[in-house]
Amino acid sequence: MPDYDVVIIGAGVTGCAAAMQLARYDLKICVIEKTEDVCSGTSKANSGIVHAGHDALPGTLKAKLNVRGSAMIRELSAALDFPFKENGSMVVAFDDDKVSQEGLEELLDRGISNGVQDLRIITGEEARTIEPNLSDEVKLALLVPHGGIVCPFLMTVAFAENAASNGAEFRFLTEVTGIDKTPDGYLLCTDTGTISTRAVVNCAGLYADVFHNMVCPDKPIHITPRRGEYVLMDHDAGNLVTHTIFQLPTAQGKGVLVTPTVHGNIMAGPNAEDLADRDDTSTTYEGMEYIKAKAKDSVPAIPYGKTITSFAGLRATEDGKDFIIGESADGFFDAAGIDSPGLSAAPAIGEMLAGLIAGKYGAAIRKNYISTRKGFIKPFDLSPEERAKLIEENPEYGRIVCRCENVTEGEIRDAIRRPVGARSLDGIKRRVRQGMGRCQAGFCSPRAISILAEELGIPEEKVCKNLPGSEMLCNKERLSDE
Repeated sequence: MPDYDVVIIGAGVTGCAAAMQLARYDLKICVIEKTEDVCSGTSKANSGIVHAGHDALPGTLKAKLNVRGSAMIRELSAALDFPFKENGSMVVAFDDDKVSQEGLEELLDRGISNGVQDLRIITGEEARTIEPNLSDEVKLALLVPHGGIVCPFLMTVAFAENAASNGAEFRFLTEVTGIDKTPDGYLLCTDTGTISTRAVVNCAGLYADVFHNMVCPDKPIHITPRRGEYVLMDHDAGNLVTHTIFQLPTAQGKGVLVTPTVHGNIMAGPNAEDLADRDDTSTTYEGMEYIKAKAKDSVPAIPYGKTITSFAGLRATEDGKDFIIGESADGFFDAAGIDSPGLSAAPAIGEMLAGLIAGKYGAAIRKNYISTRKGFIKPFDLSPEERAKLIEENPEYGRIVCRCENVTEGEIRDAIRRPVGARSLDGIKRRVRQGMGRCQAGFCSPRAISILAEELGIPEEKVCKNLPGSEMLCNKERLSDE
């Protein structure tokens, strides 16, 4: 008998969504990830936008799954306790000529065809009534009331934790190097040994074409890494806009946006640059200058002096320009070419894959399925009375480690101890935001290293930023946290 019924390759948002949806069924599931944590590839570096569904071409998987996924995120954010906000969005045009009018009308028609509600085109004056900091050059806008924003890290972690609470296993630092067909399914060769499974779900992001082509050489696909860079500003800038501000899209994507985050920052980006290197997430001076200039076209008063970091992510753009989802070979299921709006569509992609797999193998609904999850305790989101009671019960929630984001020792220990817990500084950062603030972990890292070493039972010099090889200390002298 195979080791598992289903093995999912990749623990990004798509892989974790697939695991969450598959865990509803009586199946033995394993998620394999080559890095040390969930949400460590494409999923960790995006704009956190939950698209309403007005942009995707009607009839495509992108359109269908975007609209369904966005609706699911609203429901799941309550059930799985991760932050989501329906802040709405605008697509702005800087001319009121025929080209701009037709461009916005095309998006309006697409949205109506896709089932998006309450869309309308407004004048620049109306747009500035809603968003006073919009440029005077904005002449028209498509108003999209049901667009939203989410924390991509916490959503992915929530999916993973829910899957794990329902029996799914996660294997990190395990890289798939080969896939062989067997009479019972597939044998996956990894750098830590072999794993047998009845079915494989390919959620490998930028490497999804590599695994697809191993199994389906007669039906090859091709993915191009498309780099997008971003600029993130401090909380001080958080009230600049309330909506997500898009510009009329081009063939390269939805263009440079300006958006609030669910954590109260302001973000601008991305650009779009096709690369050959699937791992090049470096930022560039040219990219930053382009983003800053283009974003100012929409919102001239962006306070770039409050920038706290920049970053880049890679999108997995497939030549066919649509998601590739389904059974590509007997027992081999693809979720490939998941670029924008992949974050928005992720729950629906998982739902689609789970339905196909459960149907193929006759899997029954799991008894005693756990449908809810409690998120991380945030002491500073509590009332003073509630916070005082929490600290009385556990004084670790009264010891602030990260002053920029008001993150306590209790939160950091919780991030490590939970199902699919953090095993690196980046893992803590994505779960509870230690190091996400103005100083970018400059002051809080020593204490976080100490806590992580203590919780994992390893020397401090073995604590990594992310993957092995990114150890933070170069000798055995203990860091002072003073």
